[in-house]
Amino acid sequence: MSEPASQLHPPTDRPRRILYAEDVRELRDVARMIVAPMGFVLDCAENGQIALERVQADPTIYDLIITDHHMPVMNGLEFVMMLRGLPYAGKVLVFSSDLNPGTAVLYRNLNVDRILNKPVAPQIFRQVVAELVQSGPAGGQPPAAGGASVKS
Repeated sequence: MSEPASQLHPPTDRPRRILYAEDVRELRDVARMIVAPMGFVLDCAENGQIALERVQADPTIYDLIITDHHMPVMNGLEFVMMLRGLPYAGKVLVFSSDLNPGTAVLYRNLNVDRILNKPVAPQIFRQVVAELVQSGPAGGQPPAAGGASVKS
């Protein structure tokens, strides 16, 4: 069941921003195609270290962070662990394949908002992203300090 387009666009005075940490370029491209019609700004990072640096530069800019688990340099779990030490108040979606139950528990212990296993139908991905972005700041996270482009 697909959501009407009017329910997918964020009701805000600024574009909602998403950061996607994913090492596979083709998957970043697919995410762009899925998210672009929703009116969100999607920035991409090739690994957790690059994603962490972007969040450290401004912890208030992203409404949602999507991370893969299996990435070079810094994997998704290491990224989320470091992210939890920052004043980031947005949501976190782990979007990965081959997560073993022990790793999923570690993510849940870090209070990620959702774990979504790859592969997934585009409409499911779109629905989960819309729900997370529109539901506001993550519960249990510190408030943000202070108050349609695509990057690779």
